[in-house]
Amino acid sequence: MTQQRTFRALARQAKTRMKSGFWEDCKDDLDLRMEKAKEQGLNESKAGRYFKSKVSAAVAGEKEDEFYLRVKALLDSEGEVSDAIGRLTDREYYASLSYEEKQRYTLSLSEKYLRALERYRREREFSGLGIR
Repeated sequence: MTQQRTFRALARQAKTRMKSGFWEDCKDDLDLRMEKAKEQGLNESKAGRYFKSKVSAAVAGEKEDEFYLRVKALLDSEGEVSDAIGRLTDREYYASLSYEEKQRYTLSLSEKYLRALERYRREREFSGLGIR
């Protein structure tokens, strides 16, 4: 029963997007941004993939990742620093871990930081093109 409601709600949302002209607006916006990317000499296919992923995230209703927001704030305020992993570590949680768990936590945090850093760089690359 809940699955039917979920499908029904998704279908209703899709219908609303179609009726409101959401996709036409997205197409116009994408065309404008792609033109700006072309004018600035950026890779058009890379820009297209990036902008399309932003639309997909908006349609799916994805929220900003709290960890990414912390990384973004750090990079905006201080740039890339050598002790980023240490600054992003949850000290209280880290203190409760065993030696092996601390190693896994640090490795996991490092991997998340590198993904967030790549995302930050992509967003900065296209920031002059009117990204929301």
